[in-house]
Amino acid sequence: MTFRAFRVEKTDSGFQYGIVDREESELPDGEVLIDVRYSSLNYKDALSATGNPGVTRRFPHTPGIDAAGVVLESTSAEFPVGREVLVMGYDLGMNTSGGYGQRIRVPADWVVAMPAGLTPETSMHLGTAGFTAALAVEKLLALGTRPESGPIVVTGASGGVGCVAVKLLARLGFEVTAVTGKAAQHDWLRGLGASAFLTREQALEGADKPLLKETWGGAVDTVGGQPLGNIVKSLKHSASVAVCGLAAGADFPITVLPFILRHVNVLGVDSVELPIDQKRALWNRLGGEWRMDLGDVVEKLTLRDLEAAVPRILQGGMVGRGVVDLYA
Repeated sequence: MTFRAFRVEKTDSGFQYGIVDREESELPDGEVLIDVRYSSLNYKDALSATGNPGVTRRFPHTPGIDAAGVVLESTSAEFPVGREVLVMGYDLGMNTSGGYGQRIRVPADWVVAMPAGLTPETSMHLGTAGFTAALAVEKLLALGTRPESGPIVVTGASGGVGCVAVKLLARLGFEVTAVTGKAAQHDWLRGLGASAFLTREQALEGADKPLLKETWGGAVDTVGGQPLGNIVKSLKHSASVAVCGLAAGADFPITVLPFILRHVNVLGVDSVELPIDQKRALWNRLGGEWRMDLGDVVEKLTLRDLEAAVPRILQGGMVGRGVVDLYA
């Protein structure tokens, strides 16, 4: 049977992409065949679509690190035909055909049954970006971060991870300061729950100093680089920052002083290889006590829209979450 897919080809003139018809027989082995109804657009998907070797090495390829839909075929008793499911992380959309195709075939231990409270569409309002934001918040809470700890700063606040982090933290009662280079998005971020703002330039002030004033009761950092270094230098005693991105760079310019004088913590956040039982538990939380209406952060896309959306997200031109309807 054929299905539509967004396909990336490696040519002599570079990487090209567009919509093609594929055969189910071309998909890799796996216990579960899924009819993908929705996916989402993440920065990592755009890197895959443009041939970044750190993400994808084998072409032609169908990107899409997120997928949500309905089981069509299964040899797993846990995922019978007709069950709504989602898949994110592991090798999906990297070197395994991903969610920008109307069919994926994957191992059963990559699959999460759709939580009560979520649908294929609303689960992709979150996708990898939203899940990562929730994972960062969960780690902060586990280390004792509370609203009374002080204001929380979120870098890259207008991006996919940042905007969900802002909304979730505000919902949990935190005072949230948003760092963004997009002043035009202040009202939008205020609507999500941000109460204060910093420009990128303000977030870089004091880069030459080993310590800064104790300001933050915690942080979610989506950009890395010098902004992360400044956050660590300005955390309150015993506070933590959850780290999940590197848009500003992979370097971490810091001394040991904040660690040995202020007892601060840097928490790594990886949603890709997180054990499946932990993924399922957090997804259930997102469908339950942490369920949010994310319609105010979503831009609706089709497979056809991806050709223009891929360069846009790479150039920093997207705000919020891009959700892809595979059948629109």
